[in-house]
Amino acid sequence: MTEMRSKPASTVSGGVPDLAPEQLPLPVRPVSPSVEPPLAALLELTHRCPLQCPYCSNPLEMDRVQAELTTEEWCRVISELAMLGALQVHFSGGEPTVRQDLVDLVRHAREVGFYTNLITSGAAITRPRFLALIDAGLDHVQLSFQDAEPNSAVRISHVPNIQEKKLAFAGWVRESGTPLTVNAVIHRQNIDHIDAMIDLAVKLHANRLEVAHVQYYGWALANRAALMPSRAQLEFVTERVMDARERYRGKLVIDYVVPDYYAHQPKACMGGWGRQFLNITPSGKVLPCHAAETIPGMTFPSVREQPLADIWAHAEAFQRFRGTDWMPEPCRGCDQREIDWGGCRCQALAITGDAAAADPACAKSSWHAAMQEIAATASDASSQTDFRYRRMAAAPKH
Repeated sequence: MTEMRSKPASTVSGGVPDLAPEQLPLPVRPVSPSVEPPLAALLELTHRCPLQCPYCSNPLEMDRVQAELTTEEWCRVISELAMLGALQVHFSGGEPTVRQDLVDLVRHAREVGFYTNLITSGAAITRPRFLALIDAGLDHVQLSFQDAEPNSAVRISHVPNIQEKKLAFAGWVRESGTPLTVNAVIHRQNIDHIDAMIDLAVKLHANRLEVAHVQYYGWALANRAALMPSRAQLEFVTERVMDARERYRGKLVIDYVVPDYYAHQPKACMGGWGRQFLNITPSGKVLPCHAAETIPGMTFPSVREQPLADIWAHAEAFQRFRGTDWMPEPCRGCDQREIDWGGCRCQALAITGDAAAADPACAKSSWHAAMQEIAATASDASSQTDFRYRRMAAAPKH
């Protein structure tokens, strides 16, 4: 992430600018001193999107437009986030630019002191509207690419001429002087184009490139057999990324996210459950991570019913895996427990059937070998190339 402004003093001390009554934060119980405020919030403004990517992180059952929070509700939530002490808001989706009130939401976030980031496909916005976002206070843009090769990008996104739209949008970002991160999602069917994707980020004058292997939740889990790379492919792309980091040192920052299926130590998912990050769905549910709704038996409160600070500090869904007390062995006795915070709960569920189990990405997990065998089996299915595309009314059947 690029540099971030400090909050105005009035926001830090608990004040808010002049707001309409419906935008004012709800009354709230005091936040427990043992719970630090979140660093950032991902605001999923909508699940609507012109793209149909087969690895989308949205849930299989997506929120309809009728269920989406209103402009006033989102502004109130943003104000509550400021009062809570968060520093960044990331406008996401679906495709956030299909919301006609996006300029108003960015402006309001700027007014209460947030660093604002837009996560977009660049395929559903005009140049005048993008410039209006800049005027409203947008700080940073993350632009996703399905591939550097246009025909492959069309096949993956299922949208004609998608590359032309993205390149045009990237040009507007560059002309505006807004910092740009290129998100390159890597999987078996585009991994051979890694050099071209790195070169594309350089050509677009991106400040940062995130090369992220698909993480297997939601739609990606349903498409695992079509997406999983082999270990040889993983080693190839890792070598190319390491080489590019040296080649473009001082010019392009390159982040690299490997697939957990080939890892030996789990990542601290979202910085740890309920520690640094929260996700708000289009209909207002508050989640510790974007895939948390896959965990059965958990209830996630709504900003329509409870103040956000109450949810963050006191909701059972956030308390369930927060900290280390919940951990089983071998996690509880591990010297990494306050580094990886137990890894990913949704992944533990997907592989072991138990969200409270040790993350199978960890070499100490009894499921680690099984997870690597799943990866090997999926990557061997080289004849499996067809996708189940992300569609609002086409959730895969299990």
